[in-house]
Amino acid sequence: MTNQQHCDIAIVGAGAVGLAAALSLAAAGRQVVLFGQASAPRDGRTVALLDGSWRLLEALGLTETLDAVAAPLAVMRMVDDTGSLFRQPPVEFKAAELGLPAFGWNIENTALVEAMAAKAVAEPRIRMIPQAVTEITAGVDSVRLAGDGFTPVAARLVVGADGRKSRVREAAGITARDWSYPQVALTAILSHRREHQDASTEFHTRSGPCTLVPMSGRRSSLVWLLEPGEAERIAGLDDAAFAREVERRTHSILGALTVAGPRGRVPMGGLSVDRFGAARMALIGEAAHVFPPIGAQGLNLGLRDVAALRDAVAGADDPGADAALAAYDRSRQADVRLRTGAVDALNRTLLTDLLPADLMRGAGLLALSRIAPLRRLVMRQGLAGGTAAG
Repeated sequence: MTNQQHCDIAIVGAGAVGLAAALSLAAAGRQVVLFGQASAPRDGRTVALLDGSWRLLEALGLTETLDAVAAPLAVMRMVDDTGSLFRQPPVEFKAAELGLPAFGWNIENTALVEAMAAKAVAEPRIRMIPQAVTEITAGVDSVRLAGDGFTPVAARLVVGADGRKSRVREAAGITARDWSYPQVALTAILSHRREHQDASTEFHTRSGPCTLVPMSGRRSSLVWLLEPGEAERIAGLDDAAFAREVERRTHSILGALTVAGPRGRVPMGGLSVDRFGAARMALIGEAAHVFPPIGAQGLNLGLRDVAALRDAVAGADDPGADAALAAYDRSRQADVRLRTGAVDALNRTLLTDLLPADLMRGAGLLALSRIAPLRRLVMRQGLAGGTAAG
């Protein structure tokens, strides 16, 4: 057999979730090998890091760096812009109702990954291998990872942070169900005339949400879900015409808009798995769950995966043992399924003009606007990963 190196835990995928896993597990005393290029595309995408995720990053010593480029989310506003007969007034969720200064902080993906990668490079318990893993072979006591440009690595636990088309998930024999939506998300960074006042506004339209999320200064990030043909048309516009389309769609809530950063286009889909670990392999992030960008849940759910995995292997002599994987699976089943189902249901009700769906959505928004205890409960559930830092 080819010579190979041994490690406690290997992580495949060096995006934000993979880097967070490497840093968290190293901070817990594990020796970690991280495979992949630590980079994020410059396509205008940002992430709203909710309170629990921010505290996880704070525990890893990252927030001092991120403070300079992150913007607080003090208000989350939902506007029914579907034209429904049951249209309700806007609903505002205010962090102050929960005694918090903000629900979280919004930051550009590239800035987040760069800060995490710099931290990982400086961590002696993390060995970074920028090459891709192309062969994964499960064994009784370890999993062998091989590829071009590096000596094969045998790890007692392999963590799949390698996205929707995960090689780790395939090697573990974990079944995934995936689906697509008749939507494409357009992303961009925009500057605007008016102050955003630390408020995120999500317009619910018949093609899906159109959301403006505050960034530092008079800037906001855009995530706009559209029918593919319309997305193609708008994506083809020059920056000035594109900004005018966004301003029209968002009812000039922030005044005149100007494109102030990169733009992107992302087809929308979903994915779920029947279990989160098997055969000395565990799945985190989009290797385990994918859904549309509604309610700032995507990366936050991935960071809760990281915290749960860290806790599941804490104190275990063998981090890839069946007991550790079973504990991790139990900890993720309810949280992931609840949020995947909720986001999927809301997105699908926006895509239909059936009266019962409109009635249910309208009644829900009305209840949230009128019943303060219910609104606070929903806010707490949205932030339920508040234990991510331990």
